[in-house]
Amino acid sequence: MKRLIFVIFFLITSIIGFSQEKKAYQLFNKKGKKVDYGKLLIAAEKAQVVLFGEYHNNAISHWLELELTKDLADKNKIILGAEMIEADNQKQLDQFLKGEINHKQLDSTARLWPNYKTDYKPLVEFAKENNIPFIATNIPRRFASLVSKKGFEGLENLTSEEKTWIAPLPIVYDSELPGYVNMMKMMGDHASPNMPKAQAIKDATMAYFIQKNLKEKSIFIHFNGTYHSDNFEGIYWYLKKTAPNLEILTIATIEQKELKKISTEDYNKADYILVIDEDVTKTH
Repeated sequence: MKRLIFVIFFLITSIIGFSQEKKAYQLFNKKGKKVDYGKLLIAAEKAQVVLFGEYHNNAISHWLELELTKDLADKNKIILGAEMIEADNQKQLDQFLKGEINHKQLDSTARLWPNYKTDYKPLVEFAKENNIPFIATNIPRRFASLVSKKGFEGLENLTSEEKTWIAPLPIVYDSELPGYVNMMKMMGDHASPNMPKAQAIKDATMAYFIQKNLKEKSIFIHFNGTYHSDNFEGIYWYLKKTAPNLEILTIATIEQKELKKISTEDYNKADYILVIDEDVTKTH
């Protein structure tokens, strides 16, 4: 009898303890089913390109990016790339990776994001320590601004060197893609037909540099704002336009109060949806 009481007490306390567990994130597949990190890792190992869509100020996003990178590098050849470093800063990035300049010099010669030290420096340092290529994939922001003002035509007068920092012209563009349509709706009366074009030139350029730097039997892991690859659009769409058979895995990030389930509206947002507790501390 005493043994039975002890077993019941143990089960009750275990259930209570489990119910009080606090989790910072939960992964779901595109059908809205909970999955564990191991499933994501196995799927990523089969991909040629992993598009990790993040929230730029979310600590869990950045932590999981680094963990996934380390785990994939453990058994696979990888290449890293990021929206957060612009293509005309590739030279400085390469100099740092080779040990020719230090972090202070990189910071003073390249246009690093304000949250670089907390959020992206660990990834760049991991690449340096393990001799992994790191590609600056984004269009220089001044050129994206030019498109926002003048459309794609504004890029035609760039110098030959400047054109090496963007996707080849002319830019393929579908204004009816839901992501670009929604951007126009969100901006309301302030919308300009050139605004989604500025987004598209970023997507096209990142896709171009990813594809340009792909290597056989390697996994290219790319870090970008989740809106650049959500719903299999943006970077994903441009990659598939030029390489239909490319094996791409997408990860989307969302924040919400509860981690138990996701809204049906978020189904098919990506191959894997990273749901993060909305109370997680922001990095900036």
